[in-house]
Amino acid sequence: MPAGEPELDLVVARRAAVADGVITLDLRDPAGAALPGWAPGAHIDLLLGPGLIRQFSLCGDPADRGGWRIAVLREPAGRGGSAHVHDAVSAGSRVRARGPRNHFRLEPADRYLFIAGGIGITPIVPMLAAADAAARPWTLTYGGRTAASMAFLAELEARYPGRVRIRPQDETGLLDLPGLLAQPEPGTLVYGCGPAPLLDALQACCAGWPAGALHAERFSPAASGAPSGPGFEIELARAGLTLTVPPGRSILDVVDAAGVPVLSSCTEGTCGTCETAVLAGVPEHRDSVLSPAERAAADTMMICVSRSLTPRLVLDI
Repeated sequence: MPAGEPELDLVVARRAAVADGVITLDLRDPAGAALPGWAPGAHIDLLLGPGLIRQFSLCGDPADRGGWRIAVLREPAGRGGSAHVHDAVSAGSRVRARGPRNHFRLEPADRYLFIAGGIGITPIVPMLAAADAAARPWTLTYGGRTAASMAFLAELEARYPGRVRIRPQDETGLLDLPGLLAQPEPGTLVYGCGPAPLLDALQACCAGWPAGALHAERFSPAASGAPSGPGFEIELARAGLTLTVPPGRSILDVVDAAGVPVLSSCTEGTCGTCETAVLAGVPEHRDSVLSPAERAAADTMMICVSRSLTPRLVLDI
């Protein structure tokens, strides 16, 4: 469970601009200790201040246990996290991190089709290297507002000549997803990351593909996570408490109000921090993290947005 995740005090060893509005931070242990291992698709939390926790995909080399690399897009219309990083974090700054955590793993496949939009390229970068190392064929279609806004562009073109399709919107328009995905390809997995409109279109275009072919990571919820619906009971197995979750309140709110500590971050069902094991009952999943198979298993849930299909849930809290 996430409650066991380590929190680390790290130092920013290097900060670099990699595109318009995008910087990378190389994070290391101040004493040079090895950092926890990770696999492509993983992300970490940065604890930037009270109530200011943000998630960033790891985009470096998983074999480098000496450091983590993240890329941060300044989002003028965001909630302040990216602006804080751009304005207040520089080389030599100390930052507190939690994780890593991975709900976007690269599963084995005969072939991969990668689709990235904007800063959504970050979890894809280490996936390309992993697919190469496994000798699996792949293609990447990478879109962005302009070429200047697209992080790692020169690096990708140099490392993978002829295998990366660059599609700046101001030059080529929106990505041709219907054309790319018109014909389901046996043995192929589709990995997509980027803004919500791109992923909504990607999901629609993959409707005719085999179940489980599409793997997508969202930075914002796919649908409203408002805690609507009838009330129900939750039993906190380890705390020895039974609580009522009324309409209009989330499980996370009720647990927190009872004074039971649970890790959480986004409160939107996108980061996976509050993932909790379900010991009995059937959850109503409203997150944007779990796969269809994980939802069907009904043995874990994101308590910030998800609710219950049964009158009672027993949770491993």
